[in-house]
Amino acid sequence: MHYTITFNPAVDLVMQVPVVNLGSLNRAMKDDYVAGGKGINMSTILNQMGVATTATGFVGGFSGSFIRQAMEAEGISEHFIEVDGITRVNVKIKSEEETEINAKGPEVSQEEFAALLEYLAEVLEEVDVVYLAGNAAPGLTHLHYRQVAELCLDKGIRFVLDSNKDLLTQSLPYKPFLIKPNRDELEEIVNTDLVSVEAIIDAAMSLQNRGARNVIVSLGGDGALLVTEDGQAFQSGIPEGEVINSVGAGDSMVAGFMAHFDKTGDYAESLQMGAACGSATAYSVGIAKRDLIDRLFQEIEVKNIK
Repeated sequence: MHYTITFNPAVDLVMQVPVVNLGSLNRAMKDDYVAGGKGINMSTILNQMGVATTATGFVGGFSGSFIRQAMEAEGISEHFIEVDGITRVNVKIKSEEETEINAKGPEVSQEEFAALLEYLAEVLEEVDVVYLAGNAAPGLTHLHYRQVAELCLDKGIRFVLDSNKDLLTQSLPYKPFLIKPNRDELEEIVNTDLVSVEAIIDAAMSLQNRGARNVIVSLGGDGALLVTEDGQAFQSGIPEGEVINSVGAGDSMVAGFMAHFDKTGDYAESLQMGAACGSATAYSVGIAKRDLIDRLFQEIEVKNIK
């Protein structure tokens, strides 16, 4: 089973607005409501890839019920902890430029976090994968990320982490199986500009020296780069397509990579699948569907560069 954890999920209101005029009434040409949050996005892709997944985290109120219903509609198992508050609603405006307004979200109590940790301790088995994705909810800190990472290490579970600089680096001593910073985040972590592929590889290896086993660095329009725990490095291209909504593309890449790697153990093919999933989501309104993923997979080239 692949378990995804979203500490602060959201309902994303995606609005297509031709021109945004601040201070005036604007009318959307189209709007969609999408169950959002990095872990939820990952469960959605895993489900598309035929991987058994359970989405966990914290939800509350009418928007929390929407997320539960969305998971049920997709056939995704869920075990969310109910909190006293309303799951946030984020606004994603698609116009000449992408504009996002993210809400704060409800506070998570220590008792509610303990309930999630207790659930994981009961259900996790050595063959499982745990994904912890996104930033902390109000009430949670890097210490809670470390507790999840430590639990996975103690149980021999593959732990996948995708979060911001501080939360990611705090968890490196617990040897996450995979982390996925983008180029900007990696530059922030190593405190230097990364202007060449060689520099990116060196920076990724520095995170391996601190505990990470495998590192994917997303490079936007330049594809992605993977540095593996056995000393290899691969780079993927991207297929042609029109970017409709970049939200969730990185999450899709991580889930696609792990779904394929869990079945094959092949790093190059798994990066190819990750790139296909990420691109397919960027070219879709919501999280990508399998038919588009499979089509784009055939168009992506992966090079062994080390």
